[in-house]
Parts: sequence; C-alpha cells; structure tokens
Amino acid sequence: MKIIGFKAMAALFAVLFGFSASQVEAQQSSYQYLISDQQEAQEDTPAPTPDTTVAQDSGEATAEVDAEDDSNFLKLGGWIQSGYHSYNTGMFNNRDSEFNLHQAYFFAEKAANSDNGLGMGFRMDYVYGIDGPDTQAFFGPAGHWDEAWDHGATFGHAIPQLYGEFAWGDVNVKVGKFYTIMGYEVVTAPDNFFYSHAFTMFNSEPFTHTGVLGTFDMGDVTLYGGWTLGWDSGFDTSIDDGSAFLGGASMSFGDAGSVTATTTFGRLGAGSTDTGYAHSFVADLNFTERLNVVLQSDYVYNNGVNESYGVNSYFLYELTEQISIGSRLEWWNNNTTGAPLGTSDLYAITHGLNIKVADNLIIRPEARWNKDDDGFLIPANHNNRYGFGMDAIWTY
Repeated sequence: MKIIGFKAMAALFAVLFGFSASQVEAQQSSYQYLISDQQEAQEDTPAPTPDTTVAQDSGEATAEVDAEDDSNFLKLGGWIQSGYHSYNTGMFNNRDSEFNLHQAYFFAEKAANSDNGLGMGFRMDYVYGIDGPDTQAFFGPAGHWDEAWDHGATFGHAIPQLYGEFAWGDVNVKVGKFYTIMGYEVVTAPDNFFYSHAFTMFNSEPFTHTGVLGTFDMGDVTLYGGWTLGWDSGFDTSIDDGSAFLGGASMSFGDAGSVTATTTFGRLGAGSTDTGYAHSFVADLNFTERLNVVLQSDYVYNNGVNESYGVNSYFLYELTEQISIGSRLEWWNNNTTGAPLGTSDLYAITHGLNIKVADNLIIRPEARWNKDDDGFLIPANHNNRYGFGMDAIWTY
C-alpha cells in the first residue's frame, strides 16, 4: 500500500471539499492525557466571534468564516506508538519480549460544522503495526475490505475509519465505517491510560462498525442510534452476516463526570447464525480535581457463538501536571459454545504510570498480573505472574 504525501492528500481534499491552502493544518497534540490538560484546554479555548464584513463584489453583508474555528480546517495528523512487554496477553500485546511497532497511525479529518445550516465532513484513519491485524474487519468473510492486509505473521495494515459526516443543528450523522461507541477503552493508543488492554475490551466489545450512526446532543444528555453490519465488518459484508441496531445514551454531570449506556442487538456477524445482544455501562466519575474513577460492566450473548461478562474498575490519580498513576482491576467470564473447557474466568490487575515528557510525547510503564488457569487466552508460561511493559507515544 502506498502512503500518499501530505501535500498530495491536501490537494485532493481541497478539490473535493473546497478548502484553500490556508485551511489545511496538521494535528497539534489535541489528545489529552491528564485531568489538568482537559481543564486547561477548555479554559484556553476562546469563544467564537464571527466577523461581519461587506463583500466587495456584491455589496451584501456576509458572515466571514472564523479562521480559528477548527471545524473549518482539514486536519492531518497521527502518532507513532512503540513498546516492549514481557507478557503475552493473547490480545494486542501478543508479541512479547521484543521491541514492537504497535501503531504507525495517520488520519485526515474535516469536522461537520452546522453553524450555517447543513454541515458536511469526513474522517479517514490508517494504521500499520502489530495492532493492525486486530483492527481489521475480521468479523466478515475472509479477504474482504482490509481483513487480508497482513504483513508477515504479526504485522498488518488497516483502515478502521472511513466515513462521511453530516450535521444539522444538534444532530450529527456518520455514514461509513467508524469506531464503536461501546465500552471505555478504545483502539487509538493516545486515548487510553494503560499500555495493555482489558479482556473485556478485546473480547466483549466491537472495535468498529460499518453503517449509519446518528447522535442527538440535548445538552447534558446525548442520544445515539443507528444501524450497522454487525461487529468489525467492512463495506462488502453480506447483510446476512451482520445486521444490528447500535445505540444508547450518555448523561453528563459537568466536572463530576458522566454515565453512558450503550447496546447493540441483531445479527452481530462473527459466524453467528441467530440474533445476539450486547450492552456496556460506563460510569466515568471525577471525585476530585485529581482523582478519576471509572466503573464498567459489559454483557454479550451471541447465540451459537459465545456468552460473556466483564467487570472492570479504573482508579487514576494525577500526581503532578506531568505524572499520573493508575490501577485497573478486571474480571472477565467467557462461555464459548462447543469449547471443551466450557466457562473460563480470567483476572488481571494492572498498575501503571503516565509520564508526560512533552506536549506530544508520553511514556506509559506498567506492571500487569494475569490469571487464566484454563489457558483460554494467556499462554501457560505467562499465567499467574507479574509482567512488565512500557511504551512511548509521539503525536504529530
């Protein structure tokens, strides 16, 4: 796969969406790692002040587009994530005792701005590394979309997002392939506290969907609803393999945090022969300006495939503006149909640090203990012991 240069891509999107050269900008470290970062970003963001001028050619008064409004620009950016871990979780961190390139990530985005009526935008994401195969559309037929874009035994390419976006007032609609709204942890490395992932995130939640998703912003309450081709599918997936509702609601309590409930039900794909159901509840609470606590519970029932439960808790504390400390406690129970082991219980405890070396560079060391006595995911030599991992993320 050829990666087109920034200038060529900028020229292409300028033609398609009518940008000028001055409206193409690079990503400027928009990812926030610490509570203080989020607060400072909100405090430092000025209120938009559109300027009204007289057009020279017509003499009519027009509202000039605010040059500081991010939604008027094409954003190009990404990150490089590399790390080392001594344990094999059977998930993203499955290549132990080696220095790995996890994510060489690039995105292009233009937000849909509805200030002057109907707004249109888009988003495209590309990733290469050992996380690539886990991010592909692997729940559909073999060889469709990016499912076969592997490079050797452990590396691969993926396009996890490619969608158009439309906004009108408080309503936003995505059409295409996009990341899921379910769960707490996400695929994108800069948006997670820990280097490794929870069993629940990897096994009981979709990563992406292909379909249509609407968002209705009501202020403190946000509603979601749409239709998808099941879990982790591409554009050419047969509708018989996946056809499901995706939706939910989120309630914000301001600085105190939020509570989000999401669900999907229908044909989930992944070889399912009948309807399935999944839900995720996440309470993301700020007990103080420095202490963030997240409580999560997931359930999945995919008839004829598997049934699973997950309970996770996160305790994140900001020591300084550059250093945060965190712990994650998790239990995941799986019952795979037809498996000789039947029901398996997996446990993990993870302790880690986030060290902000610079605005666009963070280091995440962690120690993780795994317990998987049935060997469902964790190899026997990595079970019931502590392991060490550390990665670095450089955003650009």
